[in-house]
Amino acid sequence: MERSKNDVWVGLFVIVGLVATLFLALKAANLLNLSFQSEYKVTAKFDNVGGLKPRAAVKSAGVVVGRVDSITFNDKSYQAQVTLTLESRYAFPKDSSLKILTSGLLGEQYIGIEAGAGDKNLAAGDTIASTQSAVVLENLIGQFLYSKAADGSNSQGAAKK
Repeated sequence: MERSKNDVWVGLFVIVGLVATLFLALKAANLLNLSFQSEYKVTAKFDNVGGLKPRAAVKSAGVVVGRVDSITFNDKSYQAQVTLTLESRYAFPKDSSLKILTSGLLGEQYIGIEAGAGDKNLAAGDTIASTQSAVVLENLIGQFLYSKAADGSNSQGAAKK
């Protein structure tokens, strides 16, 4: 009888350990949200979302205020349409702007909100008009190389005169 009682306790301990490990794995993978706050959804259009993914953080002043709900392609405007889920306790003016930022040099991307100065706040279903797309590293390198090549050809032309 004593042995079976110990087996039950060991079994319960193992189950609790597995549940805790699953919880930590889901939290670390950003797949679990335990916020019990009410939320509202807004949309924004970007020319390029880069590597932004659903469930990415939405931050303001470094504080997570929401998550990216979905990313779809709008075939009428040829832009990416991003739906954001923001917590209701955070109210932002309607003229706020969004930027796609990267945490660290090669880290994951998130959306940063810069609060505007308007009197009216965002409400469910609103669209944020002021957006700045993700910076694409390949484009920056291409622009840099192009400008260096242009500077090199101008300096050679000046030396021949």
